[in-house]
Amino acid sequence: MKEKYPIIIAGVLFGIIAVFLVLQGNPANMGFCIACFLRDIAGGLGLHRAAVVQYLRPEIMGLVLGAFLTALKFREFKSRGGSSVLLRFTLGAFMMMGALIFLGCPLRMLLRIAGGDFNALVALPGYIFGIWVGTLFLKQGYTLGPATEQPQSNGLVGPFLSLGLLLLAFTAPAFIFFSAEGPGSMRAPLLISLIAGLLTGFVAQRSRLCTMGAFRDLLLFRDYHLFSGIAALFAVALAGNLIYGFFNPGFSSQPVAHTQAIWNFLGMGIVGLAAVLAGGCPLRQLILTGEGNADAAATILGTIFGAAIMHNFGWAASPKGVTAGGQAMVVVVWILLLIIAFAVTRQAVKTSEKKKAGVSTGFQG
Repeated sequence: MKEKYPIIIAGVLFGIIAVFLVLQGNPANMGFCIACFLRDIAGGLGLHRAAVVQYLRPEIMGLVLGAFLTALKFREFKSRGGSSVLLRFTLGAFMMMGALIFLGCPLRMLLRIAGGDFNALVALPGYIFGIWVGTLFLKQGYTLGPATEQPQSNGLVGPFLSLGLLLLAFTAPAFIFFSAEGPGSMRAPLLISLIAGLLTGFVAQRSRLCTMGAFRDLLLFRDYHLFSGIAALFAVALAGNLIYGFFNPGFSSQPVAHTQAIWNFLGMGIVGLAAVLAGGCPLRQLILTGEGNADAAATILGTIFGAAIMHNFGWAASPKGVTAGGQAMVVVVWILLLIIAFAVTRQAVKTSEKKKAGVSTGFQG
């Protein structure tokens, strides 16, 4: 039980902060949503012009900087990278594209369920299905290869980019976009959002909290360690919603949500599969970025790129549903993810066989 305390504490704190941020002004059922906040940042930088979702969310920068400072404190900051960087960037883009079909990341999926949104209950099995598909390839040897030690400056890029975005959020120069209406205009005070991000960055770095990892470990190893953290998060968020009257059970009239079940299922399935192939959910990728992992930083940049594509091409879902272009995109991305998984697994198996053959014959390459 002592080993479970950090992950449970992390889940409890995330749940409390998510409800608190809604009380402070963040959108309902969106107290903490990694995909939504990264999408808002893309809009704030002008990478897309959807006026209702533009804001430099301090929670994201706080997460990275909180993880960075914690990693430094516990001597866990290591500049590493060089493992299939462009492929990770692409997987990050696909992860965001799936999230913007569902309208939320895995973290928001849990918060939406805790708020009574039954549409998220449909998305949950889709997320688990995507993760399950990914585990099939992991069992066959899928790997993007090991990260290697990099110059210290390489690992500092992610934290310093976060610091730069934070300065822009505080100074609000004219070239940064801020929504005057819609979800992007609903925000907790800047300093409160930053502190919330720093706190969650600290506990997530110490606990290794990851929604994808929780279900992956259940499927592969029957390990409940990470799952206990997201269970605690859900329980606390549910309790908070009930206490403050935010619980609204049903499919219709849910905040920033649509009722098209098949696309909720398939959209979150993309997120689950892409997260397995990339090695972590959006939350985990941000924490790894703070720890100096340049590959995770590339994945996060991919998510921002994906958000820009979704809104600029008109593929992002809305409370009205998923557009025809968005539906076609979902099918194409599922196919591309499976192709990537097959190709990488096949190459990894071949490489492994060559190494074994070299060892058995005494060959030194």
